[in-house]
Amino acid sequence: MNLYPFGKFLVSTIFYPLYRIKVTGVENFPKDGGVLLCANHIDNLDPPVVGITAPRTVHFMAKEELFHVPILKSILPKVQAFPVKRGMSDREAFRTALKLLRSGEVVGMFPEGTRSKTGELGKGLAGAGFFALKGEAVVMPCAIIGPYKRFKRLHVVYGKPIDMTPYRERKASAEEVTEVIMHEIQTLLKQNK
Repeated sequence: MNLYPFGKFLVSTIFYPLYRIKVTGVENFPKDGGVLLCANHIDNLDPPVVGITAPRTVHFMAKEELFHVPILKSILPKVQAFPVKRGMSDREAFRTALKLLRSGEVVGMFPEGTRSKTGELGKGLAGAGFFALKGEAVVMPCAIIGPYKRFKRLHVVYGKPIDMTPYRERKASAEEVTEVIMHEIQTLLKQNK
């Protein structure tokens, strides 16, 4: 059972007025094909905010612990999330993400791996670069500009898709590609503050 459309509608009716969400650059989002959506991570509410502002269904990698929380464990799979074990090589999550990307879906991830305590962009983990290179997809950089305060403006900015073809052709490292992705997110943050 897919609860994504209903969940998107429900969360939108609450979040848009509560956080006065402004979305910029949604016209940059590819209408089809595989997309690795990479955003900065400032709050636990980032996944639903990206989910309601993105024009396509986003399959989020969510930390495995959430799939053991009573209510969440039944809801998360129905909103297209899948578990990932943090801090280790999780082959099942890797396979799931690559399969989704290669079949033309959107996979959402937060390359920092954890929320930023300061609001500043942290270092990206190599996993983002790995999926970007192996996933046969473009990378969509996204900046979430907070803070999450009631009735204060929350701005979500989508940048231009990054074509991974040149990086794949010259066999760039996952670390280098992650740096490229993080640089694009940082640029969006600076340009829209």
